[in-house]
Amino acid sequence: MQAIAPRVLLALATALMLAAPASAQSISEEEAAATARAALEAAPVFDGHNDTPGQLRSRLNNQINNFDFTDTLNTADPATGQGAMHTDLARLKTGKVGAQFWSVYVPHNNDEAAAVQQTIEQIDVTKRLIARYPNAMRYAETADQVESAMREGRVASLLGMEGGYSIGSNLGVLRQFYAMGARYMTLTHNSNTPWADAATDTPKHNGLTDFGKDVVREMNRLGMLVDLSHVSEKVMHDALDVARAPVIFSHSGARGVTPHPRNVPDSVLTRLPENGGVVMVVALPRFINEVLRQWDARRAGEMARLKVVHLGNPDAATSAFDAWLKANPEPKSTLTDVADHIDHIRKIAGIEHIGIGGDYDGMPIGPVGMEDVSGYPALFTELARRGYSQVELELIASRNALRVMRAAEAYAASVADQPPIETMINPPTKAE
Repeated sequence: MQAIAPRVLLALATALMLAAPASAQSISEEEAAATARAALEAAPVFDGHNDTPGQLRSRLNNQINNFDFTDTLNTADPATGQGAMHTDLARLKTGKVGAQFWSVYVPHNNDEAAAVQQTIEQIDVTKRLIARYPNAMRYAETADQVESAMREGRVASLLGMEGGYSIGSNLGVLRQFYAMGARYMTLTHNSNTPWADAATDTPKHNGLTDFGKDVVREMNRLGMLVDLSHVSEKVMHDALDVARAPVIFSHSGARGVTPHPRNVPDSVLTRLPENGGVVMVVALPRFINEVLRQWDARRAGEMARLKVVHLGNPDAATSAFDAWLKANPEPKSTLTDVADHIDHIRKIAGIEHIGIGGDYDGMPIGPVGMEDVSGYPALFTELARRGYSQVELELIASRNALRVMRAAEAYAASVADQPPIETMINPPTKAE
C-alpha cells in the first residue's frame, strides 16, 4: 500500500475534525457567550439576505431623503398593523453584522420590462441609502472590499437580486446589472420564470431550460453568485450540474428539519462539498419550525371548513374562526430552531458550507430571541452552548461566505478571455 504523505494525513484529520458532530460537553452560559463574542469580533456576520430596500419601496416609495436609518424602531404603523422595520444601523451594530447583501427585490411581474425598471430603481435607492451613511456603511463589490470595510468597522454593503424575471430573459441585461453592482441573483422568487421552475409554483420546465443553464454559465463567467434559494429541487440539481463556481442559498433552511419546499433537501446538501457552495441559514419562522408549518395547514383547513359550514353567513364563520384561534394559539418559533437547521447542514454537508441569511424585513417578525438583526449574538451563543468552537463559529459567521465570493471571483478571472454568451431565449425568426 502506498504511504500517505504527512500533509495529506493532516488534511484528512482536519476534515474529520470539521465534519465531526458538535461536542456534547456542556459549557457555562458565560463561556458560551464569551466564545460567541470572540468569534463575532474576529469574523462579523456576513448576512446573505435583507429586504430593507423592499421596505423603502413599500413604505416610502423610495423617497428616503428624510428617512433616518440610524434607528427605525419608530416605523410601526398602528393604523395598518404594520410592525416596525427589523433593521437599522444601531441594531446592525448590536447584531455584529459586518457585511450585508441588500436584496434589490421587486414583486414577480410577468411584464419583464417593468421588472427590469423596478430593479434599477431598487439598486438606485439602495446605493443612495449606503452613500448617506459613509461612517457606518461602505458599498462593496468584491471580497477584498468586504474585508476592508469590516476592518474599518463599517457594514460592507452589497447588492443581491432576487427573482430572475428582473433580467427580462436577456443576458445583456444580466451583464448590465452586474456592471451596476449586483453580485448575486436568485434564479426565481415564488413563481416560475420563463426559464426556471420555482419551489412554490407548479413545475413548467422540468428544472432549468437550456437558456436557464446559459444564465448560470454567464453568471459564472461574470463572477456573479448563483443563488438557489426559492428554486425547485430540480433546478438546484441542474444548476449544480452546470456551475463551475460555488453556489449560494442566500436565505434557506434544511428540508431534513422542516420539509418546506423553500428549504434545501439532503440530496442537494450532499453535493455542496463538491461544489464548494454555502447555505446561508434563514430565520423566517415558517421555514424553520415544522409545528408552526403544520399549524398553518390546520388554520387554512379550518378557515375553509367554516366557510362551508356557515355558507351565506360570513359573520358566523368569522366568529367561529376567532374561537378556533383562541383555542389553538399560533406556535412560536425560537432561535433554537435556527440552530437546529445549522446542526443538520453541518451533519450532511459540513461546517464549511454554512452561512447566515436572516431574511429580515422580508417577514413579519423573526423567531423568539432573534426578532430582528440585533439577535445574531444570541444565536452564536446558542451554537457555542452546543459545542461549536470559535473557529467553527467564524466560518459560519462570514469566512465561508467570503471563501465562496473569492472562488467566484477567481473563476471569473480564469475565464476572462472567454466572450460573453449570446444565447437568446426567443431568437427572432429569419425572414424568408
